[in-house]
Amino acid sequence: MKYYIIAGEASGDLHASNLIRELKLKDTQADFRCWGGDLMQQQGAVIVKHYRDLAFMGFTEVLLNLGTIVRNLTFCKQDIMNYRPDGVILVDYPGFNLRIAGFLHQKGIPVVYYISPQVWAWKQSRVKTIRRVVDKMLVILPFENKFYSEHGVEAEFVGHPLLDALSGKSFSPVTQQANRPVVALLPGSRKQEIRAVLPEMLKVVPRFPEVDFIIAGVCSVDDKFYAKLAGKQKVTVLKGRTYDLLKQSSAALVTSGTATLETALIGTPEVVCYKGGAISYMIAKRLVKVKFISLVNLIMDREVVKELIQQDLSTDNLEKELRLLLYDKGRKTAIVNDFDDLRQKLGGPGASARAAATIEVFLRLRLAESE
Repeated sequence: MKYYIIAGEASGDLHASNLIRELKLKDTQADFRCWGGDLMQQQGAVIVKHYRDLAFMGFTEVLLNLGTIVRNLTFCKQDIMNYRPDGVILVDYPGFNLRIAGFLHQKGIPVVYYISPQVWAWKQSRVKTIRRVVDKMLVILPFENKFYSEHGVEAEFVGHPLLDALSGKSFSPVTQQANRPVVALLPGSRKQEIRAVLPEMLKVVPRFPEVDFIIAGVCSVDDKFYAKLAGKQKVTVLKGRTYDLLKQSSAALVTSGTATLETALIGTPEVVCYKGGAISYMIAKRLVKVKFISLVNLIMDREVVKELIQQDLSTDNLEKELRLLLYDKGRKTAIVNDFDDLRQKLGGPGASARAAATIEVFLRLRLAESE
């Protein structure tokens, strides 16, 4: 079968690449044309657009790039029609993907949504759109099933694919200085969020001369960008080895997003950081309907990790929370125990295989019905 997959972010690239791997095991004739990244390409997908050219954050940023977004939508629709896939798999990235889903619904092309938009957090009106234009919804967070059921949408919980990415993974040390603790800095994957959060993280570095701070860099961001933000601070940038870095780190400062969950599943105590544009933040604060911004706290339904948001993301607050993680054994033990409970809630490995099996069977049935 021919699969068209759209993933607009780094996390989507990771999960879609694992899905592609599993789909190839189920369907030996599988052909993939995708919007995504390097990991999907490594699995044999033809990449039409790279996610680094698609990421626009916040309300004002979207408005400033509206022309580019419209052109991308037009191109995507035409590219799908030229490719004529047996089904389209949408991976998160809701602002773009739900518009594509509406178009596909009109054209009678089956739509599978893998990794639900966070409609439970804000823009719950999107549930009506999903109910109308999405043929199969696969969710990865345990509470999403109940949410969709309450809104009249049939959804299937397949488990979280991060457990697949981490299952059986071997880790390599990133530094040989065993006598010095390491703190990982994860400022995000987009230049916009890195520019907003990394300078705040770096301000705490001089207060911990006994610690090695290492920035988890992403390959799509050039070295000069990190160097300019770091200035004279004594930090190292390590690209492409985030999991190795987290495994060796005593603690981590992490920008809100999927990375907060990755850090927890590896078992590294963390502080969650967020800082956005003033206008975007003011709008979001009025629209968001959840108590927390980190997936860890949302899944556990209580504060497991400290969240420092906007004005609370100060040097003094970062120092206070980081000292607790590094030197308060009780605090560290409590977090690690909570992380064990988190893994249980998410189920075991196998999410990618379960999702692939569901998608392959669903599309074959749809294909048979159309013949």
